[in-house]
Amino acid sequence: MTTNGVLVDSNVLLDVATNDENWADRSAGALERLADTAPLFINPLIYAEVSVGFARIEELEEALPATLLQRAHLPSEAAFLAGKAFLAYRRRGGAKSSTLPDFYIGAHAAIEGWRLLSRDPRRYRTYFPTVELISP
Repeated sequence: MTTNGVLVDSNVLLDVATNDENWADRSAGALERLADTAPLFINPLIYAEVSVGFARIEELEEALPATLLQRAHLPSEAAFLAGKAFLAYRRRGGAKSSTLPDFYIGAHAAIEGWRLLSRDPRRYRTYFPTVELISP
């Protein structure tokens, strides 16, 4: 388990990449502050979610520099925890429109002992109460 790291949710990265009028400055500021104190991570799901806004992988790599955002593999323990959290969500009447990747992201942070930077903390707080959430 790696501690003190921060998993960066795709919504924060997309805020910056798209220069979102409501969130870009806050998300960029949060990334800058955290980068000074902790390693920042993304996983393949986050990479995939952000990739839809880019035509070429080179553009994506430039937007997500490995010198700032370390690539982390998804452990099978996180997959198991994500599945269980998603099942609990569905049993509580959760909408089918909600996808499993958010649960995987929360589970990944939980398994690694990382904090999670996201501007949508509600579901993470409910299903991954041990994860320290940071909101921009």
